[in-house]
Amino acid sequence: MITKRIIPCLDVKDGRVVKGVNFLGLSDVSSPVSLAEYYSGCGADELVFYDITASAEGRALFTDILRRVAERVFIPLTVGGGINTVDDFDRVLKCGADKVSVNSGAIRNPGLIPAAAERYGSQCVVISADVKRVDGAFRVFAKGGREDTGMEAISWIRRCVENGAGEVVLNSIDTDGVKRGFDLEMLDAVCRAVSVPVIASGGAGGVQDFVTLFKTLPRVDAGLAASIFHFGEVAIPDLKQTLRENGINVRL
Repeated sequence: MITKRIIPCLDVKDGRVVKGVNFLGLSDVSSPVSLAEYYSGCGADELVFYDITASAEGRALFTDILRRVAERVFIPLTVGGGINTVDDFDRVLKCGADKVSVNSGAIRNPGLIPAAAERYGSQCVVISADVKRVDGAFRVFAKGGREDTGMEAISWIRRCVENGAGEVVLNSIDTDGVKRGFDLEMLDAVCRAVSVPVIASGGAGGVQDFVTLFKTLPRVDAGLAASIFHFGEVAIPDLKQTLRENGINVRL
């Protein structure tokens, strides 16, 4: 049985971890370096680091902070934000990332994913899709959820995977920070469309939301969350123990 992964997410702005609701109203949380070190030692399976304003501000990702984070963690590290070229992949991987997450850069340049997959392998390429319902349809958003691309999300994600993305992080803007559960409808649509690992992001409010996620959608490979871990509302060891008690295979 495949082990389900629990992944904390560090949304970094101006060198600090922040968190908001529906991608808005960001508030300061902590140092990314200290939080990363904490999660690496408390049972997280992987860690995601997003420089959330790099694309909107048209700049490269903060590599100095990334290097300090990578030095402190001993679990797989996925990094995204301002990834626009294959050289950006190279720079981030050399800073210590294991996988590189791309969203806006792939929207602007559809050739980025196949080029990166050819050079580094599909296992290094993650499509991080920010998706929101618009008039009942799933729509892809760019620049940290600020810009509606007009593209239908499921066909876009499928195309990214066909072009070489080895993993999908589905960020539901509708459920982000709301803490009422993962977006099961949206996740189900993605799982039906692709055969690579799918990570659920947006909406976790407690332990039961993870149980519901994995029980309802066995195809989902991992659950990603931020504020419930950052603010101590859910401890990862306790979460994993509950998942195991519910027949869900996790690494304890």
